[in-house]
Amino acid sequence: MRNLLFVGLGGFMGAVLRYMLSGGVQKWTQSVDFPYGTLAVNLIGCLLIGMLTRLDEMRSLLTPEMRLLLLIGLLGAFTTYSTFSNETVSLINDRRFNLAVAYLGLHLVLGLAAVVLGRLTTYLIWR
Repeated sequence: MRNLLFVGLGGFMGAVLRYMLSGGVQKWTQSVDFPYGTLAVNLIGCLLIGMLTRLDEMRSLLTPEMRLLLLIGLLGAFTTYSTFSNETVSLINDRRFNLAVAYLGLHLVLGLAAVVLGRLTTYLIWR
């Protein structure tokens, strides 16, 4: 039961942060054609999970409860694979094939790069 509370609390925080940041980025870009908000939260989530997991590997700073709170709850709710997938299908349905391919590619390439960058940055700072 206690583990569920950690995941739930992190999930609540992550979902609220995603809602605020994604909406803010989308409003800032003023784009109706491309889902920049979802891309931003997913890339930030990739960077943060890379940083936190590398930090934990190096320093063992995260207790099992903190891993549940931060990695599963907060970042699990902050990032959003389902929204990304739905937005990709919407772009395809709207026959915006170039944007759909770009969106898929940006998520894949930049997401992986963000995890690597987070891990590398943490290593360089905390070694």
